[in-house]
Amino acid sequence: MDGIMNKLRNLDVYPKINEDFYSRTLSGGVITLASSVFMCLLFFSELRLYLHAVTETKLVVDTSRGETLRINFDITFPALACSILSVDAMDISGEQHLDVRHDIIKKRLDVHGNVIEARQDGIGAPKIEKPLQRHGGRLEHNETYCGSCYGAEAADDDCCNSCEDVREAYRKKGWALSNPDLVDQCKREGFLQKIKDEEGEGCNIYGFLEVNKVAGNFHFAPGKSFQQSNIHVHDLLAFQKDSFNISHKINRLAFGDYFPGVLNPLDSVQWTQEQPSGMYQHFIKVVPTVYTDVSGHTIQSNQFSVTEHFKGAEIGRLQSLPGVFFFYDLSPIKVTFTEQHVSFLHFLTNVCAIVGGVFTVSGILDSFIYHGQKAIKKKMEIGKFS
Repeated sequence: MDGIMNKLRNLDVYPKINEDFYSRTLSGGVITLASSVFMCLLFFSELRLYLHAVTETKLVVDTSRGETLRINFDITFPALACSILSVDAMDISGEQHLDVRHDIIKKRLDVHGNVIEARQDGIGAPKIEKPLQRHGGRLEHNETYCGSCYGAEAADDDCCNSCEDVREAYRKKGWALSNPDLVDQCKREGFLQKIKDEEGEGCNIYGFLEVNKVAGNFHFAPGKSFQQSNIHVHDLLAFQKDSFNISHKINRLAFGDYFPGVLNPLDSVQWTQEQPSGMYQHFIKVVPTVYTDVSGHTIQSNQFSVTEHFKGAEIGRLQSLPGVFFFYDLSPIKVTFTEQHVSFLHFLTNVCAIVGGVFTVSGILDSFIYHGQKAIKKKMEIGKFS
């Protein structure tokens, strides 16, 4: 038994020295104090990393199919009235959403930016009595109203009972409504008068669009849009104006839901139009993004980068459609952010490395100073005797 104990004793790599043989120095005390403070700082730094989640980033190929893209926007036009502003969206697959109104709210603003009225999109006003019937006579008692579409009827029994119905019928035909005062519905509803009443007002438009997850564009422009010879056109003749001030401020623009750490480069950015009219173009590269927090909750969203271009036009010569255009394309690479905690074993390994590393380096430094002092002292004593 004693032989086994002696063999175990011989394996001890930590031989003990009698305290009577220890030599304590001032430099050793300073190094011990400094290394202890440094060790504590490193320990608390490692503890903070352990207690807080870290985010791991990966790049993968986006293999998703058949999804939709949600575009959230909040844009203010300080010099463009709500009554003439419309929203269109289209993509390379050929799908078009013209004069979008659902899920969109407009706020009329005065010259100081204060809200006058908030409403769903559309122009409307109280109708006067006895509107003009489709057959040419005025509406009589006990007679159902059916207004004329002025040649734009898709079927014989179609009725256009409001100015908006006539404009929509003309849009579907690809026609422009050059003079609304010639249309009984528009004249009764005061279409042009309403536009004149809102002259000098601004508009804050916000909401969201749900589009196919393919390249496309959406834009904010004056006038009702329609297709004419496969060309996208806006009816600006009805407003009887030569120029439009498209100055705007993007309060918020996001492709998808918010997630921690996302930065949208167009948020709170403002453009002021110096020329009489023009087109603002924003070219956007959308990067699909998946964010997973520590609890495992996943957010499917997007990030984007953007470049801008402004195309001006001379007054009276609208060579390009005045408006704000957003052309977006999707990246084939998806970014994944995964929040996770450092494992306890990893934390323990780092703590051991900190303690052992600082202890070893401080021991080497103390030994160097101690033997250096002894060597200098010895040389001084030899020089004294010689």
